[in-house]
Amino acid sequence: MHMLDWNEYRSQILAGVGAIGKLSPETTRGYAALSGASAKTGHLDAKTRELIAAAVAITLRCDGCITVHTKAARDAGATVEELAEALGIGIALNAGAALVYSTRAMDAFAAAGEV
Repeated sequence: MHMLDWNEYRSQILAGVGAIGKLSPETTRGYAALSGASAKTGHLDAKTRELIAAAVAITLRCDGCITVHTKAARDAGATVEELAEALGIGIALNAGAALVYSTRAMDAFAAAGEV
């Protein structure tokens, strides 16, 4: 049993994006151009790009991004072990960002005492 019906959710996301595209075609065309731009450099293969996208998706906490990019990663030949490794990088980056931002909280706390 899965937490969500990811396939149905992905279909709903894609339909919703399609509906937005009908209302705001320039916005979705601009997104598509931006999204596809990195693929045109040819420096990374599709599997690597999708694994990076999945890792970024967890840092953004975007379920839509997660379902779209994990499927694309699987379709590009990624293994579950490769996905786990990529997600581990995202997890570590989130922890690192929290540590760095903790210095900001400490600084704000110190500044509050100077009022």
